Amino acid sequence: MKSFRRLPALAALLLLMLAAGGVVYAQLEGADRGVPPIDSANTLEVTGIRVDVAADTSEKARYEGWRQAQLKGWKALWAKTNGRPQSEAPSLSESALNAMISGIIIEDEQIGPKRYVATLGLLFDRARTGQLLGISGPVRRSAPMLVIPIMITGATPYSFEYRNEWQKAWARFRTGNSPIDYVRPAGSGIDPLLLNPSQTRRPGRGWWRLLVDQYGAADIVVPEVHLRRLYPGGPAIGIFTARHGADNVMLDRFTLRAGNSSAIPRMLDEGVRRLDIIYARALGAGLLKPDPSLITQEPEIVEELEEADDDAVTPISTPIQPVPIGTASSFTIQVETPDAASVGQAELSVSRIGGITSAITTSLALGGTSVMKVTYMGDADALRSALQAQGWNVQGSGSSIRISRGGGGQ
Repeated sequence: MKSFRRLPALAALLLLMLAAGGVVYAQLEGADRGVPPIDSANTLEVTGIRVDVAADTSEKARYEGWRQAQLKGWKALWAKTNGRPQSEAPSLSESALNAMISGIIIEDEQIGPKRYVATLGLLFDRARTGQLLGISGPVRRSAPMLVIPIMITGATPYSFEYRNEWQKAWARFRTGNSPIDYVRPAGSGIDPLLLNPSQTRRPGRGWWRLLVDQYGAADIVVPEVHLRRLYPGGPAIGIFTARHGADNVMLDRFTLRAGNSSAIPRMLDEGVRRLDIIYARALGAGLLKPDPSLITQEPEIVEELEEADDDAVTPISTPIQPVPIGTASSFTIQVETPDAASVGQAELSVSRIGGITSAITTSLALGGTSVMKVTYMGDADALRSALQAQGWNVQGSGSSIRISRGGGGQ
């Protein structure tokens, strides 16, 4: 009987522990998402500079190694930019190199008592180096490309659902030297919900238009890696695929191998570098053009000319609603959105109204009621009349309005 009397207390303690665990899990889940990408628009990068230096002390060997890496890095950058041999690169003084270099990346190093062996990367300041290379300012050649990195382990694909090594590799990739204008989401907030593996397999343009507009892009690239581990902690094989566009077109594919689990991040970095080369090659071949179907265009007003007599014609045009004169007011419009296409159609229909300066969906509910924030140069009565003229059934008063289709169509 004593054990039965303790049941309510034990149940309450168990519920308290579960509740506390849920709070901790929610905090960890929120903290385990999002990797801010590195801003490298103002730098030029050279990687893979190997040095092997011996000196009286380890400090002297390291200093001499970094000094040699600066010279080798400058020659490699000049040769890569101009497409000529490194031997033709102009000689620069050590003080000039020190002024041009904004950072040194240690890819791998081994320090001995009197020896320094390392693989280094160098970051050159674009403003100070551009004149010697014949370039100036950030280079932007492609249209903005929204990046959705997909990683497959086992049989499970994922993107921003949780922080992973593939997302980290794309976040630390320095895009200053790339001709592709990558738009790299951090993976926080609503990113995991919108940019998921299922979305990359969806060919419909309605939802894609909303996404590229939301992230300020013109098209999509989907770099994909299928990671296969032979056994835990052992070798791993990565199959990398470069995909592009809403139709998920495959541009190229290659395979890399990591000797053990600790080498996987380096393999993924090399995969990102090679995928960037594939996308750059596709851009040069004209295969990375923005998809016109992803650009939402406002309908043009077509004027028809009807001949009245031999010498005169009378233009017949679609009547345009007059723009009301008044102060700007904010309104909340609730609209039924059964699918993704209806969201864009509702925004387009509302934005056509004269006096509307902005119409943005702030709360999205597919299959339910979405909320749109509208700025209108006029009062509520004028806005309701304008919505009815667009074929909407209008309910509500003041700054809160609900619209729906049905009955009197557009």
